[in-house]
Amino acid sequence: MLSKSPSTGIGIFLAICGVVLFSAKAVMVKLAYTYGVDHMTLLLFRMGFAFPFYLAIAICTKPVPAEKIYIIDYLWLFLFGFLGYYLASLFDFMGLAYLKAGLERIILFVYPTLVVLLSWLFFKKKLNRTQSLAILITYIGVIITFWSEIGISDETMYWGAFLIFLSALTYASYLVGSGWLIPKFGVLRFTSFAMMVSTLCIIVHYALTSEFDLLNYPKEVYYLGFAMAIFSTLLPSFMVSEAIKRLGASTFSIFGSLGPVSTIILAFFFLNERITYLQVFGMFVVIVGVTLVSRQKSR
Repeated sequence: MLSKSPSTGIGIFLAICGVVLFSAKAVMVKLAYTYGVDHMTLLLFRMGFAFPFYLAIAICTKPVPAEKIYIIDYLWLFLFGFLGYYLASLFDFMGLAYLKAGLERIILFVYPTLVVLLSWLFFKKKLNRTQSLAILITYIGVIITFWSEIGISDETMYWGAFLIFLSALTYASYLVGSGWLIPKFGVLRFTSFAMMVSTLCIIVHYALTSEFDLLNYPKEVYYLGFAMAIFSTLLPSFMVSEAIKRLGASTFSIFGSLGPVSTIILAFFFLNERITYLQVFGMFVVIVGVTLVSRQKSR
């Protein structure tokens, strides 16, 4: 169980703030899409506005003196930056073009169960009965959540759901890998390097697939891009990394239950999204499953 140390208290506070701020991103993305911007351009704005801050932090911070960093560590950092902040963000932005913000966050919320499964596959950590039951409950909750959408939405909704699931999978891979890399680099340097890797990947992707026509959008697109960069990228990325350092990846997952709830509330007020009672029930089933698996992991 969680200890009551001051470090744990700070970790809990950072975890809650980080999850809520990250959750606001989906609402800002949906708002930006109403102005005709495509997902790749919006993703470039988000990461491009944040890049100078990460670069400055990486330059100003020093390596952890007690840890020796090898070339292989940088290669791992590149891989997890590619997975956790480039691919995860790309799949998420693509999926949001087809799904409501509330549904997007519910699917993303399966990532703690994916952390457990990946740990089982790659680190041979056995799944006990409680973990297996929790994973089953979680995915039943996702099915319940989407039940009322069946027959109403077209096939693009399922494509969007698949893209969001890929986002959850790549983010879970990042969490599994980052747990042992963060102590080597330190929270600030690790997060800055990972986000800079992601930004460079996005720039290359944009250059290969789009024309550099970045100055002809309504001013609201730039405002939303900057807000995402600061409040849903820069600040929460450090909060989450520090929370993982203080609590561990599995314990941090417990507080992820705030994500779907906060997104649904924000989407209700800013996007006029409605969610059915069946979807609310499905959301709480997902939360129960994730809480079970996360508590089991944190013991």
